[in-house]
Amino acid sequence: MTTDPKITIAQTPLDKDYYTDLYHAALTISSSLELASVLQSIAESVSTAMQVKAASLRLLDATGGQLELAAVHGLSLDYLDKGPIEVAHSPIDSETLCCYPVYIPDARTDDRFQYPNAARAEGLVSVLSVPFEVRGKAIGVMRVYTDVETTFSDKDVQFLSVLASLAALSIENARLYESVKDSYSGVVAAFWGSYQPS
Repeated sequence: MTTDPKITIAQTPLDKDYYTDLYHAALTISSSLELASVLQSIAESVSTAMQVKAASLRLLDATGGQLELAAVHGLSLDYLDKGPIEVAHSPIDSETLCCYPVYIPDARTDDRFQYPNAARAEGLVSVLSVPFEVRGKAIGVMRVYTDVETTFSDKDVQFLSVLASLAALSIENARLYESVKDSYSGVVAAFWGSYQPS
């Protein structure tokens, strides 16, 4: 077999890192039902792979009106204490929950960002946000933040979207596991409650 010396396939280190991180995220998700640790691992992985300042994962509460923090990497406690993320007052989250990626070049000045002063104080600039989707319905948001103005590539968006899909799968698996465990406990309790030894 001969190879044409004029044909080369360029592969950047960043591409390789994305594949490696996706592989490790999939391994983590498939090896654990501890949702908090899986999501934390994903937040750390995405920060490292995308070389961003921070990442956060938020899930809708039971009312669907607020996004509650599920995992975070690289953000200060002061920033996290800035106030609740209310979907009705956060256009970036309202847009993301419509199931498509949202990019903000500068969170310090963009009125779609709910807390621009907190972003300024934290040193956050560009933001990329993608939805967590389960069976076509958004259940939360994954977001990355940079400390300099950044234009995200299609590969960045695809990588973050795939990680969000893996995280959503993990969330769904954990919820199903908890549901099965609760059902089993209920059946066992009912059996022993009605069981009369002879």
